[in-house]
Amino acid sequence: MKEAEGALVGGRYRLDQPIGRGRAGIVWLTFDTKLHRTVAVKRYYLAPDLDPESAEQRREAALREGRDAMRVLHPNAITVHDVFRDGDDVWLVMEYVPSRNMADFLAEHGPLTPEQAAFLGVQLCSALAVAHAIGVPHRVVEPGNVLLADDGGVKITDIGISGRPPDPAYQAPEVARGEPATPAADAYSLGATLFAAVEGEPPFGPEGTGDQVVPRRSGQLTGALLKLLRVDPDLRPTMSDTVAALKLITKGQQNGVVPPTAPAMPTVQLAPRVAPQLSATPTRNRPATRVWVIVAVVVLVAAMAVFVVF
Repeated sequence: MKEAEGALVGGRYRLDQPIGRGRAGIVWLTFDTKLHRTVAVKRYYLAPDLDPESAEQRREAALREGRDAMRVLHPNAITVHDVFRDGDDVWLVMEYVPSRNMADFLAEHGPLTPEQAAFLGVQLCSALAVAHAIGVPHRVVEPGNVLLADDGGVKITDIGISGRPPDPAYQAPEVARGEPATPAADAYSLGATLFAAVEGEPPFGPEGTGDQVVPRRSGQLTGALLKLLRVDPDLRPTMSDTVAALKLITKGQQNGVVPPTAPAMPTVQLAPRVAPQLSATPTRNRPATRVWVIVAVVVLVAAMAVFVVF
């Protein structure tokens, strides 16, 4: 069927208005007439040139992917409530989170600081680690699938959903060669996504096949990014290892060096939303100030002692 405002799918989900487009299809703001709640619903994308047998195989695969996605439960992952077939279409029902995707956010506000990108990475890695633990790779980690919520939260969407072909700029080399997506491929794609967030462009150009872009803004984040972008998937770190490394960066403890405090991301008034704030406040280190205070007190006491004696 062709989506239309007011249409009822699955016998209970009323399509109210389109609110975005992902690689898996158009996302609709939808009202669940059974549970009386607002959700987001997406019709699974099927390539129009598929023959009937191949199209049916893709529908069955979409149902399996949707059921796998329903098993991934994490505060930083968009929850999939339901997956169903309505005629020739497969639909995904997800939690609705007022947000914008990272690609749009970066286009409007520019690159993040290393600390902000590290903070973002911790949230995404944590969600991906849960998915990987139950055997569900994301398959398409890229800026368009990272949601920055209006309340300041971070969510990753489309976990386990293949949908449209991924953006080649964020695709792991082995996946580009036709190999299946794995947790290691997700690690590469996450590295490319964070690289673009802080450098303003993907690590190997828009097609993913150019020369390595020289990191100029990533600072103390550079080492973690280059590990994620290793060509050999066996040499890439796991999500859990990456979380540990990125947490040190957000606290300003990378390699035992405390970097300057990161400038706060400016608050930009939007209509009708306020730009999400990605805060990553490094630990402040002021032992030298306390030492000088103690020295000043000692000198003052000594001076008073000399005055009393004489």
